[in-house]
Amino acid sequence: MLSPETITERLLIAMAIGFALGIEREHRDKSAGLRTLILICMGSCLFMIVSLSLTGGTPDRIASNIVTGIGFIGAGVIFKSEVRVNGITTAAAIWATAALGMTVGAGLYLASVIAAAMMLLVLAFFIRFETLIATINKERIYTIVCKYEPGVITHYESLMTRCLLKFELEKRSKTDGMIQCSWRVQGSKKNQEKLVEALLADPEVRRFEV
Repeated sequence: MLSPETITERLLIAMAIGFALGIEREHRDKSAGLRTLILICMGSCLFMIVSLSLTGGTPDRIASNIVTGIGFIGAGVIFKSEVRVNGITTAAAIWATAALGMTVGAGLYLASVIAAAMMLLVLAFFIRFETLIATINKERIYTIVCKYEPGVITHYESLMTRCLLKFELEKRSKTDGMIQCSWRVQGSKKNQEKLVEALLADPEVRRFEV
């Protein structure tokens, strides 16, 4: 049986780790912010403490079910927009924070502190690498509405080719002499901007979304 001092110590460490991770998420205005990650880390820590106390030092199903339970919270922050799936990083942060809480609850202080520092590094600084990659290869959905004429699709695909972009026609529909087409386009940010400028300057384009 753990002493009250040890239990308090572990809960305070879990709260500090959750606070550090929550500050980073709160700074980026994510759905799982400061209070959420503190509670997840402390809750996982407490479940681990209870699990160790009930089994005399060997974690039982209480600890293993933390992973399953935390999955429901993580799934709640993931949502799909028209272009991409959002919230996956936040869901992963929730899952990893629960793991840190379990680690603290098991008394592995050094491992939890090192893992928390590495998580902060990934969340706070690796986003710069994502930004760099996005400038090299970015994917967007382009939707164009214009008057239908023979060869109009080929015309805009030729424009994308001249802008050195890769593309795939996703869908097309024709109504009352107007045609609406959507392409999935890949390429550098610079080339994407060239395409946007060309489409905005095209008088034949009645509506354009990206």
